[in-house]
Amino acid sequence: MSLRHESGIDLAALELDAVLIAGVENVRYLSGFTGSNGMLLLRREGNPIFFTDPRYTIQAAQEVLPRTRVIPRGALITGVASEIKRSRARRIGFEKSHISFDLYGQLKQLLDTRCELTPLPDLVARQRMIKDERELAAIRESVLINSQAFERGLKKIRPGISESELAGEIEYQMRRLGAEKPAFETIVACGARTALPHARPTRQKLTANQLILIDMGTFRDGYASDMTRTLHLGAPPAKIRRMYQAVLESQLAGIDAVRPGVTAGKVDRVVRGVLKKHGLDRYFMHSTGHGLGLEIHESPRLGKGDRTVLEAGMAVTIEPGVYIEGAGGIRIEDTVVVTQSGCEVLTPTTKELIAI
Repeated sequence: MSLRHESGIDLAALELDAVLIAGVENVRYLSGFTGSNGMLLLRREGNPIFFTDPRYTIQAAQEVLPRTRVIPRGALITGVASEIKRSRARRIGFEKSHISFDLYGQLKQLLDTRCELTPLPDLVARQRMIKDERELAAIRESVLINSQAFERGLKKIRPGISESELAGEIEYQMRRLGAEKPAFETIVACGARTALPHARPTRQKLTANQLILIDMGTFRDGYASDMTRTLHLGAPPAKIRRMYQAVLESQLAGIDAVRPGVTAGKVDRVVRGVLKKHGLDRYFMHSTGHGLGLEIHESPRLGKGDRTVLEAGMAVTIEPGVYIEGAGGIRIEDTVVVTQSGCEVLTPTTKELIAI
């Protein structure tokens, strides 16, 4: 079986006979399988072996390149163990962040006592940070759908509509525009609730003269987008405009700092430095951004002290925010791609403070 992407895992260097890939997104990345239950056994000698259950027999035949597909009638892990024993592998690595302790125990019990199971970090995640042209095209399409859904959602904003109603309308528009699903539960918060960075929509109704924060993302062809915009229902007072400009200045500075060779932590420091100049840095309590792709949150994390060096092809968010209890919060977020000379902002939506 040929892999959609080379795994980048050197089994010889790791002194392993095989590696079991169990993370759903990692299996999809390597094999092309989009179902919810699949595993991939990479072997030092022999072709990779793909495993799934009978529900996905037809789908696996359509998505996974032919050669070695195994459809166990029982539990997947039983089929995996049988193939490991058949191949006489003795040293087997597994993704420690994707194999539960219970599944590890089952595999250990099923294998020969001479087999050695070695926990590994998520080695595929490192490779997934760098997107190829096909992946970037999917992210671009996802970003455009997301922004179009936002524009349509704006037409529904009025005093009296609830946060939940507005979130539902936005997600409805995502689907209508071709998204597979939201990349996460759409965040809509109004008034003082905008100070909650991960507020969940409630039945609270929008009223005049208050902030509205909308954080939304879509999946298109398996790839995510992410965007946050902060609006004001009615004419924003001077204090809100000043705070908004400070956040916008920090976000633009963060974008300007994104380029190959710069560490993720450096981008975060730049953003915090601008907010500190405005006396607002203590109100910023999350990282400046994160990678995205097959998952809405991937490596790298653009946070304090992160030493990951940015490379061309990485897709990341830049999303500083200021959150003041009782007053409200402001966050501005774009999806950007690291290029050979800097970065490209994919999000087309205006960052001017929209007053409705």
